[in-house]
Amino acid sequence: MMGKLTAGLKKTRTALSGRLREVFAPGAAHDEEETLEALEEALLLSDVGLGTIEKLLARLSKDARGGTSLVDALKGRMTALWPENPAPEGPPPAPWVHLFIGVNGVGKTTTIGKLAAKRTAAGQSGLLGAADTFRAAAAEQLEIWAERAGTAFLRQREGADPAAVAFDSVQVGMSKRLDFVFVDTAGRLHVKHNLMAELEKIYRVIGKAMEGAPHQVSLVLDATTGQNGLSQARRFLEAVPVSDLVLTKLDGTAKGGIALSIADELQLPIRMVGVGESVEDLIPFDPGEYVDALLSLDNDA
Repeated sequence: MMGKLTAGLKKTRTALSGRLREVFAPGAAHDEEETLEALEEALLLSDVGLGTIEKLLARLSKDARGGTSLVDALKGRMTALWPENPAPEGPPPAPWVHLFIGVNGVGKTTTIGKLAAKRTAAGQSGLLGAADTFRAAAAEQLEIWAERAGTAFLRQREGADPAAVAFDSVQVGMSKRLDFVFVDTAGRLHVKHNLMAELEKIYRVIGKAMEGAPHQVSLVLDATTGQNGLSQARRFLEAVPVSDLVLTKLDGTAKGGIALSIADELQLPIRMVGVGESVEDLIPFDPGEYVDALLSLDNDA
């Protein structure tokens, strides 16, 4: 059965495969320079950054020797872009405090709800903390997800200190011995200094509520924004220690190559990707499957 990640990359794969088939079709006559130019054009169209493309294609033909095809050599280089995920050491802390950050409209609250639903389905107990206190609709959306997932929910009055909500959420999670606490934050423009300073405060306060927390900080990015997502990510990385990325709406763009630039330039793992609307469509990211799907010469693969 076609994997969800492979299916989700259909638009990107379709955009790439036509050009790739022209280059690698049996009997196609292309010298090395023409082939590399065609590959560069195809990768640019899928929104891979120039710096990453140069790294992928530099002296690529030297890797394609001894029976290794140029496509397989390129796959190897792409896969090698991702940093290795360190193995967990011992049992996770309880509660596992997970902070979610990102700009407006990337699907952050929905991502939190889907992840919470997956955890409760696995028998865990948790709490969703609504630290977006600026928009009542944001807290209401998170509360709906909490009800669906069967988790506890914590909010304060509109306009309350977001850091206080985060602090209280962790305290409740500890007192009730919950398995996880997910903290939602306001979508903020990465160019707004005061909002980023507030995010820094939330991070610090969570650490005061529980030593070693937050245990995970996920930056949620919208795949359809392409290279602009990289500039967003860099600013967030300056504010707080981001541990990983969640890439949403990967199924909604022909520019799914942005994941390659993210891996190359940010050196952060992509933990999850969104390839649809349902809970099951938020899936772990597999670099190998991603690369295979991206360079498939068959649109139906």
